[in-house]
Amino acid sequence: MADEVVLLDFDLSMFCIRVKIALAEKGIKFEDKEEDLVNTKSALLLQTNPVHKKVPVLIHNGKPICESLIIVEYIDEFWKDNAPLLPTDPYQRAQARFWADFVDNKVHEVAKKIWTGKVEEHEAEKKELIENLKQLEEVLGDKPYFGGDTFGFLDVALIPFYKWFSTYEKVGKLKLDCPKLIDWANRCLERESVSTFLSDENDVYEFVLSHRKRIGVD
Repeated sequence: MADEVVLLDFDLSMFCIRVKIALAEKGIKFEDKEEDLVNTKSALLLQTNPVHKKVPVLIHNGKPICESLIIVEYIDEFWKDNAPLLPTDPYQRAQARFWADFVDNKVHEVAKKIWTGKVEEHEAEKKELIENLKQLEEVLGDKPYFGGDTFGFLDVALIPFYKWFSTYEKVGKLKLDCPKLIDWANRCLERESVSTFLSDENDVYEFVLSHRKRIGVD
């Protein structure tokens, strides 16, 4: 019997995009259920992720899996025979997980303070975001992908944020100087799994402007 795969999704969510890219890399078809996070979260979302009440939620044969990096690892483990995302070497696997966590805590969380806050109040975060992206460039080095010659777990973790870079710059009135990451992102965009699901920069910017008005910082 074919697997039943459902994704509770929000189109502009970097975390949902991770899951969609991972599924596409594995060649797994799925049913996409878009959530209205601004107004009313669905009963299905509240039922399948009662702890955090957030997307993404992957429902595989009726069983929900939450949190994007955990979902990507689950996808990699369950459909292990096609396009492995995590390295086989335990040390390299640990490093990939470490830097994926870095993306969540040192890129997303820092940038979120900028795009959800008053611009003049976050000078330290602007500096930290620039430094953290530089650190990721050092991790990348001269490799085509973070995992070497193969598109993998850390690439999946970071690439959805690329289309947010210009919004970080516009809202935060800052300049991100990360040419290696730009080259890497353009290389990732040559993959159908990435180009199909990455957000449109204008949509991201409009969403952020709307959110800022909604929370009263603009």
